[in-house]
Amino acid sequence: MKTLVLPVDPTTPDPVAIRQAAEVLQHGGLVAFPTETVYGLGANALDAEAVQRIFAAKGRPAYDPLIVHLAGPEALPDVVAEVPPLAEALATHFWPGPLTLVLPRGLHIPLAVTAGGPTVAVRIPAHPVALALIRAAGFPIAAPSANRFGHLSPTQAVHVLDDLDGRIDLLLDGGPTPVGVESTVLSLVTPAPTILRPGGVSREALAAVLGQVDVTGRVFTAEDIVPSPGALKQHYAPRARLTLYQGTPQAVLPALHAAAAQLATAGQRVGLLLAEGDAVAFADLPVIVQSIEIAGGLEGAARQLFTALRALDRAGVTTILARDFGARGLGLAIRDRLTRAAAGNVVKVENA
Repeated sequence: MKTLVLPVDPTTPDPVAIRQAAEVLQHGGLVAFPTETVYGLGANALDAEAVQRIFAAKGRPAYDPLIVHLAGPEALPDVVAEVPPLAEALATHFWPGPLTLVLPRGLHIPLAVTAGGPTVAVRIPAHPVALALIRAAGFPIAAPSANRFGHLSPTQAVHVLDDLDGRIDLLLDGGPTPVGVESTVLSLVTPAPTILRPGGVSREALAAVLGQVDVTGRVFTAEDIVPSPGALKQHYAPRARLTLYQGTPQAVLPALHAAAAQLATAGQRVGLLLAEGDAVAFADLPVIVQSIEIAGGLEGAARQLFTALRALDRAGVTTILARDFGARGLGLAIRDRLTRAAAGNVVKVENA
C-alpha cells in the first residue's frame, strides 16, 4: 500500500491536512513531515509501540536514539527530569530552531526513544508544519530523519518516498527544507557543553552565548550507549563509495583531478561533489559533477548537500570524490556529514 501524500503550504498549512496527520499519530501511526532541517519521520514519543514502528520502517538499529520534538519550551518538564538554567538560556536564544539539547530523560519517555540511555535529546523545530502537527497531535513527537537508516537525509518529499513509500502511513509535503542539514546536538550532561553532532546552529553561535563549547571527537559504536543520533562512524551515506578530500582548495582541486583521472581510466563511473566554480578544472575528464553554492556563506551548500549526493546516486556513479568546505560556521556540519558518508575515508592534502 502506497503512502498517502498530502501537499501543505509550508508557511500556512491547511488545518484539515494537519488534523488528518495528527489523527494518524494519535492511532499509533507514522507521519513524515518537514522541519527546517530535513524531513522527519514522526510517532507519538510517549507510545513505545509507535516508536518501535519508526525503527522497523527505517531499518534503524535499536541502539541509535531519537530526537523528541516539542511545540514549546513549556513542554520540557514533561520529557526531561530537570531543566537546568543553561537549557533555559539556550531555549531563549535558539528555539524554535535547529538546536537539540541532550538532558536527563524524564520518566514519561520510553527507553525505546533513548536507546536505553539515561538522557533524551529534545528540540523545538522552526517550521510551521512541524509545529502545527505537534500541537494538533497533543503530545511530543519522536522523529529521526525520514529515510532508510544510514542513507542520505531527505530534504524534499520525493526523497522520503524514494526510501519509505509504502512503509509509512502519511507524508506531509511542505516543499524543500530551508536549512538542509540536521540540527546541532548539544549535550548539557557533560562537564562542559559539548557538541555531539554539528548542525544548523554553528559552534560560533553557541560560543557567543555559552563561552566554552567542546566538540566531541569520539566515534560511537553499537557497543556504546549512544547519546545522540548521527553519532555513528557511517551515516548519511550515498550508495556509491565516497572519499572526502580535506585541505585548501589550491591543494585539494589538483589532488581531486588526479584521483578522478586515475579512477576514470580504471573504468570507474566517477562523481564529483564540488563548489560552484570548481567544475571548469575538470572539464577534460569523463566525470559527473554536482556543484553546490558557497557564495556569501555556506547556507546554500548546506541546503543543497543531500540533494546533490542523491543526484550522483541517481546518475549511477560508482565512486564519489568530495571536496571539504572548511570548519567554520556551517562548514563543520557539512564536514561531519561528508566524513560519516565516507565512513571516515578522508584524504588530507597538504599544500605543495
